[in-house]
Amino acid sequence: MSKVRIKIAIFACFVAITVVTLGAFTRLSDAGLGCPDWPGCYGFLTVPNETHELSAAKDNFPHLEVEAEKAWIEMIHRYFASFLGLLILALACIRLFKKQKTKNPNRHYYLLLLLVLFQGALGVWTVTMNLQPVIVMGHLLGGFSILALLVLLVLRLKYTTITASVTSLTCRLCYVALGVLIIQIALGGWLAANYAAPHCTGLPLCDNLQLFSWQSLFTLPEASATYEFGVLPFESRVSIHFIHRIWAVITVLMLLAACWPLLKASQNRVLRHSALVVLALVSIQVLVGAAIVHFQFPLLLTLFHNFMAAMVLLAMVRLCFFISLAQKVGVKYASIN
Repeated sequence: MSKVRIKIAIFACFVAITVVTLGAFTRLSDAGLGCPDWPGCYGFLTVPNETHELSAAKDNFPHLEVEAEKAWIEMIHRYFASFLGLLILALACIRLFKKQKTKNPNRHYYLLLLLVLFQGALGVWTVTMNLQPVIVMGHLLGGFSILALLVLLVLRLKYTTITASVTSLTCRLCYVALGVLIIQIALGGWLAANYAAPHCTGLPLCDNLQLFSWQSLFTLPEASATYEFGVLPFESRVSIHFIHRIWAVITVLMLLAACWPLLKASQNRVLRHSALVVLALVSIQVLVGAAIVHFQFPLLLTLFHNFMAAMVLLAMVRLCFFISLAQKVGVKYASIN
């Protein structure tokens, strides 16, 4: 049963990566309101395309026009998200109804279930509140959190101990670096939710940096009928984007500071490899970010930037997990179950 659980958890990780990527594509292609209702689309389980379906959609939503392409993007994202929820429910059921005791606590499954339910609520509010930026950012962070917890679950199911000597300073640096990375992802979510990407052109600084101000940075969107394409003033979006760039520099330096000691001093291949993966992914992410600005924010490159953010997070979660194992008493690096 444990091997089945591991396989389901690994499969769920890939589905979660797909859901996060589809969510980013939905935002970037301006398809977040492709379906104005939830869980269906104009009252149907699929995008309406028949004459009678289009007529019913027009009657129920007289001020809207069905855009099939955007609606399908939104619905495909919902289908995959629903499938992921079912996989997590299956994982929880297998674990909770298993009589044999294991070292993996039930609270991990409870947390995943609660997070999936809350993520579903955020999905509803994203549509019903017309892309309110705080909700959109929360929805993005919820997707990243579910993905990270699933990867952490796989690691907990597969590995118990690791032979390595890690200093307390290195441990603290890795945990702090993970926190700094999470803040950077949140800033990226806030940038995306406010459609602030194209408002800061030029490298390495914004061409219109004179518009930056701390006051505009903390300006919240005012109430609006819809938040699609953003409602914040131009200077606020410039400030949001510029802070995202500044924190990116801080994030890179923190990740380098956390990984460098492991590359230099660690006698364990797994820790060295994990640190190298983090630094390699961060290097790619920096290059992709610069390319996005240089080529004026192409959709596919920006989508890849979102995907790489998830990969960097997972690599850092993996590194922190192995470091936490290195702090425990153990004699070997082994797989269980």
